[in-house]
Amino acid sequence: MGGISPDKPSRQQLEFLGYPRPVGRAGVRNTLLVLGINGLITPTARRIAQALPGCKLAATPYGRGQLGPDKDMHFAQLVGLGSHPNSGATLIVGVDRPSADAVAAAIAARSGKAVAIATLDDVHEDALALTALAVRRGGELARLLSTQRRVPVPVAELFVGIECGHSDATSGLVSNPLAGALADRLVDCGGTAVIGETLEWLGAEHVLAERAIDGVVGTAIVEAVAKRERAVAALGVDLLYNNPGHENVRGGLSSIEEKSLGAIAKAGERPIRSVLAFAAPPPCPGLHVMDGPGFSPESLTGFAAAGAQIMLFTTGPGNSFCSHVAPTIKISGHPATTERLAAQIDFDASPLFLAQASLAAMADSLFDYLLDVAGGTATWGEIFDEGDECFARFGGSF
Repeated sequence: MGGISPDKPSRQQLEFLGYPRPVGRAGVRNTLLVLGINGLITPTARRIAQALPGCKLAATPYGRGQLGPDKDMHFAQLVGLGSHPNSGATLIVGVDRPSADAVAAAIAARSGKAVAIATLDDVHEDALALTALAVRRGGELARLLSTQRRVPVPVAELFVGIECGHSDATSGLVSNPLAGALADRLVDCGGTAVIGETLEWLGAEHVLAERAIDGVVGTAIVEAVAKRERAVAALGVDLLYNNPGHENVRGGLSSIEEKSLGAIAKAGERPIRSVLAFAAPPPCPGLHVMDGPGFSPESLTGFAAAGAQIMLFTTGPGNSFCSHVAPTIKISGHPATTERLAAQIDFDASPLFLAQASLAAMADSLFDYLLDVAGGTATWGEIFDEGDECFARFGGSF
């Protein structure tokens, strides 16, 4: 790729303009998060968010009657989103005070950021009074956030989640290898990247395992796939030589193994440091894989709950879903898609598909664009408010 010119810093010296946090990584955005922690309170939380311009809403449809690992994972998702680096402060809206206090305490301990609470317990079950109370408390947090400014932050503080959805042949040939090359560049700068969707490693898990830092991590990769495959097989579904997404089949991917071999290209070439539990923060910089659901909405929320500030989302024919708390950079290498969805695809990788640019050159351009987004450039998903968060379940309710 040639040497570094005297007036151009190396990537290890690069910075972006972000918002430092008391604990953990800097934010690339500085929004107020309204966090609805019980399904019963979601309509009220939505009304509160509508009265606080510029805030983000993450509201779970669950939150009561959950047991064991499902309850623990639900709590982890709430705390992860509430302490997300892009949320400068969090307003918790809940039903009962004890559960809200528990979530708030965990968020404050993990992030050190301002947290306010408003619950039905505080207003004798009056949802309209709760709205007024929460709007006032949220307004105080929003005013605090308005005093904060961006400052230069090392690129090493970036944590990127890498997703693919509505894939086709161009995904495995172009977009996913490009995302993987970006992951390599970020890891080389001391940053962090993660891929997920465990069942989309099926048939290629041995390739990922060979890149693990040790045998423990390699075994964990293989076992994560086997465990999910066994769970699906117990329901009478055979994933071998199958593909659960009709849009993938239309795009030329006839089996899950074909999709997997393209999907794991998102992981680039650096060693895999760990297998993360769903929504779990990475223990160190570098490349990680997350054991999680195989569809984009839940997968992105798992990345966000783990603290990823930006998402890279590759697609063939197009996919509009974005994370709500993390700017989501949509990438496609399909020339027809980038032309048809010019106001949805953020990064046009079709020159790579058309052999008009090299992978290295396109990865450099994508890296520059990543820093632009980290510094405040809005993605199409942010502009059109396509974002949401989708809480994953890991069991039934009593």
